Amino acid sequence: MKKILRFFMSLVIVFFIGFFLAGGRDAMNPSAFSRVIESAVPTRESVPEKTNTQPNNFAARLKRFVFLPDAVNEKVPAKNFIPVSDMPPRLTEAVIAVEDTRFYSHPGFDINGIFRAALVNLQYGEVTEGASTITQQLVKNLFLSQEQTMGRKIEEVLLALDFEFRYSKNEILALYLNSIYFGSGYYGIYNASKGYFGKAPSELTLPEAAMLAGLPNAPSLYSPYEDFILAKKRQFIVLDAMVRAGYIDERTANSAKIEPLYLAH
Repeated sequence: MKKILRFFMSLVIVFFIGFFLAGGRDAMNPSAFSRVIESAVPTRESVPEKTNTQPNNFAARLKRFVFLPDAVNEKVPAKNFIPVSDMPPRLTEAVIAVEDTRFYSHPGFDINGIFRAALVNLQYGEVTEGASTITQQLVKNLFLSQEQTMGRKIEEVLLALDFEFRYSKNEILALYLNSIYFGSGYYGIYNASKGYFGKAPSELTLPEAAMLAGLPNAPSLYSPYEDFILAKKRQFIVLDAMVRAGYIDERTANSAKIEPLYLAH
């Protein structure tokens, strides 16, 4: 019962956030609302290697809401699927620290993050900060196109709420890590771990986990096979984020930064 109430309360909150940020009555103007939402939620790098071929008409969208688990199973391969319990804690901590620090406390979208991002973006007059949660990223990666419209943003939030209603946080995190693109043709944490370091995810060290956690933000850019120096810089960002989140101390982070990395190829 509490989850149902939380679900519907979240829908109400989404509406009032849009109304407030778009400027009162102007929130009813679709273009105004769309601009605010677009400024708060970042556009992640598109992945041309894997296009979304799932129908996106009304019937298909309704089917996703009604039969979400079936739709998810069609998109996330069961082969080499790694549950969170079989992943090293440092890997999941690294991902949460750099992608969504409030992952275990928000209902699928981060209200604080939306307000913060909207205010920062308004201050600078451009998109300098985003607020996509891991759940929202999962939704976009599995089902949605890269178009920036109000309708797509609303669908993204509604599907994120639906995910949170149907799945546990660890299940959502597992779906994300097993489907996200890590660059160099590797989809999912198993393939990325094997492809970059020649080992199973359970064997990843902290430096390796931090490097992999930094890739989904811009996989083609940060792939160590494309630009190892840039990948190392991104790894530093992840390790610093882990320090800020309280997962590791500065000494551990500094040690991980200088530890040699041996790529599989």
